[in-house]
Amino acid sequence: MGKKYKVVKLSKILGSAVTTWQREELAKVDAELIEISDGNKSELVETIKDAHIILSGMAPRWIIEAAPKCMAIITGNVGFDGIDVVAATENNILVVNNPSFEWCVEEVSNHALTLLLACAKKVKMLDRLVSQGRWTEAKQAQTPMGSVYGQTLGIIGCGAIGRMVARKARCFGLNVIGYDPYMPESYVARENGISLMRLGLTLKADYVSLHPDLNEKSFHLIDDGAFEHMKSSAYLINTSRGKVVDEAALIRALREKRIAGAGLDVFEDEPLSKDSPLTTMENVIVLPHSSSYSDESFKKPPINTIREACRILTGKLPLNAVNKPVSPRAELVN
Repeated sequence: MGKKYKVVKLSKILGSAVTTWQREELAKVDAELIEISDGNKSELVETIKDAHIILSGMAPRWIIEAAPKCMAIITGNVGFDGIDVVAATENNILVVNNPSFEWCVEEVSNHALTLLLACAKKVKMLDRLVSQGRWTEAKQAQTPMGSVYGQTLGIIGCGAIGRMVARKARCFGLNVIGYDPYMPESYVARENGISLMRLGLTLKADYVSLHPDLNEKSFHLIDDGAFEHMKSSAYLINTSRGKVVDEAALIRALREKRIAGAGLDVFEDEPLSKDSPLTTMENVIVLPHSSSYSDESFKKPPINTIREACRILTGKLPLNAVNKPVSPRAELVN
């Protein structure tokens, strides 16, 4: 006899393989776990038509409308911009993310500061020159090089990750300013060493690190106009979402030396094309959207997604619903 509930994991999208623990936990609430690739659309539609929970970081409208029994779409990520939240809400489906301090906040904040330091100290360029036996050229290429201590970091998006970056940045002697339109209470920023400013003033920092959610207001927030505010000696760091930056405007700013360089973990289109001008610039570090990764950190999301699924399937509201005004398809309680 089959299980009462069906949980479908879109494997290519969510990442890690299904584990015995996941299957056993779901079995406790009378649920079976099906893993399927997102490559074959007709097979996917057939599989999710009777799914009660979908585990995925990507869920466009067509997936949502193909799952009439689905109660929730759960992603292991903090970001949920790959899920059509409007369509989910219209269809009374909960969207659940994973804003866990245990994995993402620590890893991404470390990664942002790694990129900042690597840019500031010209690590990419100097490593290449020394590796090629061009020691004298490497010594000469150090100039100009600003300090880190005593300079200013501007944080755009002062949520959990932005605040963690601020706390860690102060250990390097950086002064920290920030912009966040959703944080009117300045004491929250002050507690984390951030002096809140207008966007234009924050962009005048020596280093600008991006940490906003991706939404209509933050899409291409960093455009030609934003680069006009930045110092020619400044570096842009992005570990949030690629579409926060107008990539064409960034390339123009770099070519015209309106900023000194950039450390980028995310891009407008991923994977980044090998033909992108960003891949050939000595003053730009490009990484494969890896800021949240460590062997230890990636043990956390699969655990949290299954726990949230089990809560919903036992009649409880999830801990981290991002579309709380939704009317769930099943009656759920706190």
